[in-house]
This record gives sequence, structure tokens and C-alpha cells, in this order.
Amino acid sequence: MRVLYVEDEKFLAEAVKHNLEKQEIKTDIAFDGEEGLNMAVASIYDCIILDIMLPKLSGLEILERIREKGINTPVIMLSALSEVEDKVRGLNMGADDYLAKPFKTAELVARIMALTRRPQDLQQETISFLDLTYNTDEKSLNGEKMTRKEADIMRELIKTPEHIVKKEYLLSKVWGGEAYGEDNYIEVYISRLRKMLKKISKKTEIMTVRGLGYKLVEK
Repeated sequence: MRVLYVEDEKFLAEAVKHNLEKQEIKTDIAFDGEEGLNMAVASIYDCIILDIMLPKLSGLEILERIREKGINTPVIMLSALSEVEDKVRGLNMGADDYLAKPFKTAELVARIMALTRRPQDLQQETISFLDLTYNTDEKSLNGEKMTRKEADIMRELIKTPEHIVKKEYLLSKVWGGEAYGEDNYIEVYISRLRKMLKKISKKTEIMTVRGLGYKLVEK
């Protein structure tokens, strides 16, 4: 596995690199936003770790640009800021996860592994419901590329259409079994998926079942 870590605090970056590589995660470092963007667009990484506060280009600017280029590599945002609005902003721009500084390397490793783990429970290449077709290999919906988290949530919804998928189940399943996500994380992703459905589907929508979870239904 190979990851890109974009961090301007050199001592921290080298320490994290050392610890990740002890876990057999090859780690390349960029110390500013421009260098980070140039490396990220090479599309050779299994995961990208972006600090938000960077010289030249911010982590959010890097995220925005790689998503515009159609690069769907999983992205973990890092920031000393822990307010909900900072998390939501990053998630809305296409991040897959968020980790507040200071963090333990073990938690970062767990999140990397959760994001890069390929699901073993689906053997079929596509799953369909009404006018939707989900491609398990491409992680796309009707040809529209999704981030890994969006794809994982949609996979769970489209596997059992018309049935409630509980929030707790999504937290456990999509966040790698460790329930690292928060309720507001799921709400952000559901909102993004609803926008996608409005664009590509005339027959389906995601229904919220108050206090329980969500289900994919016919309009």
C-alpha cells in the first residue's frame, strides 16, 4: 500500500511516515500544497492524507482540484480545528474521512485500512434497482463516479432496496467496523447522494426513517 501525506510540519510528517512504514504502509511526503497537488494527480496512491492548513494551497483546495479531475482516491483530512462545520465542509467537498490533530498513529492506520479495504461481500459486478445501476468495481452509479464513502453507503442501500438500513449499521459497515464516523457524517453523505439521484434518476429517492435510518425507494 502507498499513501501520500501532505503536511507542512516537517517533524510531525517524518514521525508519522516512520510509524506508517513500520506498518508496511509506504508513505510519500509533500511539505506544501503545490507539491502535494502535483503528487496527488499522479493517481498512484491508495489513500491521500491532507492537512487543511498548508502553504501555497490549502488541503481543501487540493481536495477540490483532484475531485474536479475525477480522481476518487480516498482522502483523509487533518486539522487542529475540530468544529463540526470544518468537518462538514471537507466532507461536502469530497473528503472520505476527517481526523482532528493531535491524533494517534494507530487511529490513522485504522482509518487508512478501513478506507482502502475492498469489500469481500459482493461478487457480482453490478446491482440494479429500477433505473439505477451500481457498478461494484468502478464504484459508480449509472456511470457517475462516487467517492469511496458515497459508494459504500449506496452499496448498502441498493443491496436491500425498500428496506431500512440503520444508521448504526452504516457507521459500523462503512467506517470499517470501528464506528469512527459520526451521525452528521452520514447525513452529509446522504445529502450528497440525494443530489446525485436527482441528477441521474427519475424513479428513486432515499427516504429517511426518523430515528432508524434510511432506505432506497421508488418515488
